[in-house]
Formats: sequence, C-alpha cells, structure tokens
Amino acid sequence: MVRTIIGAGIGVAVAAAVLLTAAQAPAQTSGGSAGMSFFVTSVGSGKGADLGGLEGADRHCRQLAQAVGAGNRDWKAYLSTQAADGRPAVNARDRIGAGPWQNAKGQVIARSVEDLHATNGLTKQTGLTETGEPVKGRGDTPNTHDILTGSQPDGTAFGGAEDMTCGNWTRSGTEGAAMVGHHDRMGLGDDPSAKSWNSSHLTRGGCSQDALRSTGGAGLFYCFAAD
Repeated sequence: MVRTIIGAGIGVAVAAAVLLTAAQAPAQTSGGSAGMSFFVTSVGSGKGADLGGLEGADRHCRQLAQAVGAGNRDWKAYLSTQAADGRPAVNARDRIGAGPWQNAKGQVIARSVEDLHATNGLTKQTGLTETGEPVKGRGDTPNTHDILTGSQPDGTAFGGAEDMTCGNWTRSGTEGAAMVGHHDRMGLGDDPSAKSWNSSHLTRGGCSQDALRSTGGAGLFYCFAAD
C-alpha cells in the first residue's frame, strides 16, 4: 500500500515536470518538412543577387522545398521589387500569404503578416534552412547572415531611383546594390537596423557573389508558403 502511494506521488511529480517543460518550450506545431511553411534557403543562386527575378527566386524556393518533400506548397520568396520599365513595385509582404508560418522543426516564426513585421520569432535558432539546419551568423565562419530582401522594415518596396534590389534581382556584377536583413538579429553598433531581420543595410561593391560575401552574405533569402 505504501509503495502504491509513493509510486503515485512520483507519477504526479513526473507529469508536473513534463507539463512545466512543455510550457517553457517555444511555440510549435507539427515538425518536419511536411509541416514546414518557412525556411531560409540553404544555398543561393550561385550568381550573386541575380535570382532570375521574382519568378526565378520563387522557383528556387520550390526546388529546395521539393528536395525535402515539401514541394506541395505555394512557395514564394520574401523579396520586393522596385517600379521599373512601366511595371509597378511589388511588396515582399504582399507575396507570402496570411500565415501562420513555422520552420522545419515546427517552431512558429509568425502567426500573421502583422506579427511577422512586429514581434516575430525569427532568430538564429529558428531561422532554419529547408533541411532544418541553422544558418551561419555573426561569430561563425563564414558569416552568412545577410539575407536578401530589397525591403523596408514594414516589408514594402523602396521608392526612388536608387537601386535597392540589384536590378530587381537580375544583376550579378559591379553595378547596383540590394537591401539585406540579418536573420540572427545581430550586427555592429547600437543602431536598431543592425538587428533587423529584413532591412539592415545595403550590399557593398555591387551584386556579385564576391560583393555579397564581403558584407557577410551568400545570396540567401527567405521562403514562405503563401497557401
């Protein structure tokens, strides 16, 4: 009888510990590629910021997702384009659906577009690739935390004539520049932009792979499931 009571007490304690651990864990739903609706590309195009425009960038998202069994989603690159040649600007925030979005481990990045551009859960620990691996950030070698976006902090496109999108994602030479964010929310100085996930600074020295590398990038970008 005593053993039974003691055993029951231990069971209650274990159950309480499990509940406490669950409460402290990051918000998540079903993990794995089947439930994934957000990732950072594990590789870029290989041609710097020339992604083949938005169409090419979306295709790259789909191909990477298909390789891990998640190709049955409407994958869109989080990229803005600027008004040019009679075509209107495109806002990254308008391309990615309504959310919510979770990474390959089931951790929720944001529950809505508004959440994504306010208090999202994107960090170095949650900004995973399609394979569920972390992306190298500040302090790692090489640092590849510069993520192409071409966007303002609210996810909209830049106005004006200054190139903020490497020719709307078609340039890979010494001309142009692109706005990038820091997926690890880390950077130099106290300027809040250094910690911005989508609008931290411009690339330097053009749009080539070497130019992107010089400021801590590899031509990576964010992919979201818009359906």
